Amino acid sequence: MGFDPVELTSEFINVPSESKISNVPVSDLVEERMVACGLEIERLEFTDDSGERKVSLVGRKGEGTGGLAFMSHTDTVPGQERDWAAFKAVVKEDRLYGRGSCDMKGPLAATMIAAAAYDASQLKKPIFVTATADEEVGGAGARQVAQESKFFNEAMPTMGVVAEPTSLTPVYAHKGSSNVIVQATGKAAHTSTELGVSANFLIAPFLAEMAELCKAVKTDARFMNEEFSPPTNGFNMTINDYGTKQNVFAASSTCHICFRTMPGDKSEELVAIIEEKAASHGLQILSSHITQPFYVAPDSDIVRIASEASSNKAPATVPYGTDALQFHDKPIDLVILGPGSIEQAHTVGEYVDVSQLHEAVDVYKRMIEQVCL
Repeated sequence: MGFDPVELTSEFINVPSESKISNVPVSDLVEERMVACGLEIERLEFTDDSGERKVSLVGRKGEGTGGLAFMSHTDTVPGQERDWAAFKAVVKEDRLYGRGSCDMKGPLAATMIAAAAYDASQLKKPIFVTATADEEVGGAGARQVAQESKFFNEAMPTMGVVAEPTSLTPVYAHKGSSNVIVQATGKAAHTSTELGVSANFLIAPFLAEMAELCKAVKTDARFMNEEFSPPTNGFNMTINDYGTKQNVFAASSTCHICFRTMPGDKSEELVAIIEEKAASHGLQILSSHITQPFYVAPDSDIVRIASEASSNKAPATVPYGTDALQFHDKPIDLVILGPGSIEQAHTVGEYVDVSQLHEAVDVYKRMIEQVCL
């Protein structure tokens, strides 16, 4: 069958699927189109913390094990509809506009159309196409696929493409994340009484030390990686005293430290420094978590195949994260490769170049021919 990538992407854009709402309507449409593309469908569901029903789809074509997986998500960030018609696809001057056009309903459409180009009987190894929920808010859909999908885990594709927008440049690494939440506990009271203890003053010396640490990590090679641009980890701090009024001593003050981990950096050491300084001020560490970065060797087979399929573009790194992190314990080599620019993702006026959508279909087809035929 012959889908057009612009028409298929437009269909998907026109069904709102912000992460805060259920993605069942768009998933139903994607499933219908996957079936038309000749894919068998496995449907996984969960209910999010707000009670919204969420669906992730795993499409498969062909028998056997191994093969190539294409991974996309159906949820989007908020449409900001006061500023533009986010959920009405429009083509203008070789650009397809609409929320999700590049992140990532366009890439999803391109992977589906590439898979549709081959009959199951032609394939020596299977093709997989996933469309998951909630990538924009933690990756629960992809995590469910990694843990529960029978299609995926019984066949276990050896290679995969996370089709996030990279302007069709193969990406072999991206940053992870680290978060430390620290809290000071005071005693609430009206300031006129002098009977309270301000949690803000208790945490202030720690905040000052974090400000100095932020300066240090921007120049300390232990916490940097020159493969990335920028090579620094985006060390950041937010604080919250829960809306305490100016005439009240704050009962609680919370500081959230976050930074982006990179291959080979000393993230664990940096977290230990933060925790040690918090403890020295008598503060409580509410949580401390490190998510490792995504990395595959730049000379690996999947990166080589992606590079050859995309006109021999040199592989690169990116500073943002993807659902690749949800598959870190699976024996699958991944590359990030998709149409559209990350600079357009999440913006008012988000768009993808029509020419890149068509090119992406050809790139994905060349990868299928290398891996599955």
